[in-house]
Amino acid sequence: MAVWDSAAGTTRLRPSHPWLADAIAVIDGTLRRRQAVFEYTRHPHCVFRLDIGQAERTLFLRDGTQVNTGDRIARLHFWNEQVPQMPANGATIAWARRMHRAIATSLQELAGHLSSRPDLGDIAVICGDVPSGTTAQSEQLARIMGRYGFETVAERGRLPLARRLHRFGENILISLIVLAHNPGALRADTLKRARVPIYLSRRVLEKEFGCPG
Repeated sequence: MAVWDSAAGTTRLRPSHPWLADAIAVIDGTLRRRQAVFEYTRHPHCVFRLDIGQAERTLFLRDGTQVNTGDRIARLHFWNEQVPQMPANGATIAWARRMHRAIATSLQELAGHLSSRPDLGDIAVICGDVPSGTTAQSEQLARIMGRYGFETVAERGRLPLARRLHRFGENILISLIVLAHNPGALRADTLKRARVPIYLSRRVLEKEFGCPG
């Protein structure tokens, strides 16, 4: 059911399971505060939040951008409450168009935010981990995000046990969030989903989504 959000000036979807959404909001909020994840814009169609972390490895992107281990990077997180709700029968062309516009808007807002923050002038790369199921889905996600300038960089070797357990916990939380807000997108393999690491150089972000001048 849609409800009008007068503060945001837009139509929002009421959670399918309000009691679960309330419980997850408390857990998610606690984790976001712990990780210093923040909302870099109040735009009602933005689907990303942000935190500033450190690169865990040295990276070389196609445009020549280099990031060394320990350098600061910007990390994207889905703003789950603002992701367009997927229809119960799966993704449609209309939904894909809404998601495309939302991602483009989110990146435009991000370019503006970074340009307004001199303290973030050293940030050269924006990254994210997109949950994915099968190899085919991972390749499809890589192609989709490539349209926005993102590159995929494969992880090296097998992840340590602690990291794998952490991801499994993330998958549980993701499944509960999807169930609460977007049940049409919930799949049987959600708990087993891997990650597609994606990287976007700041130069590409500013060129493709920054405001002239």
